[in-house]
Amino acid sequence: MMKEEDLIALLALQHTPNVGDVTAKKLIAHCGSPAAIYQQKKHKIAHIERIGSVILQHLFDPVHLREAEKEWRYIQDQQIRYHTFFDADYPANLKQIIDAPILFFSRGNIDLANKKIISIVGTRQATSYGIGFCEKLVEELAHLHDLVIVSGYAYGIDITAHRSAIHHGLQTVACLAHGLDTLYPASHKRYASEVEAKGGFVTEFWHQSKFDRKNFLGRNRIIAGLADATIVVESAHKGGSLVTADMAFSYSREVFALPGRVDDTYSQGCNRLIKTDKARLITSASDLIYYMNWDEQPSQAKTITPQLFIELTPEEEVVTHYLEAQGKQTLDDIAKGCALPVYKLSHLLFQLEMKGVVRPLPGKQFVMC
Repeated sequence: MMKEEDLIALLALQHTPNVGDVTAKKLIAHCGSPAAIYQQKKHKIAHIERIGSVILQHLFDPVHLREAEKEWRYIQDQQIRYHTFFDADYPANLKQIIDAPILFFSRGNIDLANKKIISIVGTRQATSYGIGFCEKLVEELAHLHDLVIVSGYAYGIDITAHRSAIHHGLQTVACLAHGLDTLYPASHKRYASEVEAKGGFVTEFWHQSKFDRKNFLGRNRIIAGLADATIVVESAHKGGSLVTADMAFSYSREVFALPGRVDDTYSQGCNRLIKTDKARLITSASDLIYYMNWDEQPSQAKTITPQLFIELTPEEEVVTHYLEAQGKQTLDDIAKGCALPVYKLSHLLFQLEMKGVVRPLPGKQFVMC
């Protein structure tokens, strides 16, 4: 259990401008504990890489510790559940990302240990096509009783994902862009008790933090970071769900996107994710289950019958020889090892998969069959 002085120090770091989670972890690693940071001399902190005068000026401003003490009293009075990066039960997926929050808060009955976790995101202006797919996807996944569905509690696809999870008895986690003492949008307050009963709410924002668009980036990285895979159901050419997908891709998590007609406004973002090889195409739950190797009945899994005599192109032979020698490898590692651009390699791996030579694994990894 972390000492009270360290928890207050973590809150102070959260409150300090220009001190993000990466910098905070660097300071803690250098000083030995959160509280020890504030016992150091400025010139010793200044020697830490990328800790400049601006950060130093804010870091030792006493207002941040004062505000942290106030927030700590509120946390104790309201019995707010908090989670620090240094806790043994900090979510494993989230801990793997470089900018994981040093401290976040939760409400409800969340259990993420040894679970299959997916994030479902999309436009607030969801169409009947997107809503229908989202509902059917969750229904088809409902047999995975250890499944957790994460989203952002917004209008459209987000709330559809949460409600579908509740309807099918799945755990669901809503990531908020504000404090736990309020809910946005207000019209979704009627779902709060059900969400808490079968999951709950998480946020890194303090209790007086109001809904603000500048908080979306922080909220979206938690949505992407918590999950094994992120699914984008509908998105225009630009949108927050595309940012979440980009984050998930940068964390080497699987990304899936629902394709749509090229002239449909809310399919443009998904189609672009697929076109640029940032997302796999998804048309049903079986696609997700197959690529994530989550099929609980292997005999019914999607299978590819190997040919007796497989003809490979010279480039396909390069890839197979590399995988035979190296074993399981990521897409990026194969691209480097075979001196192939990712866009071309993705096509080659797909062809090899269809021939029954290689198979995909979670985390953009591939292995010989």
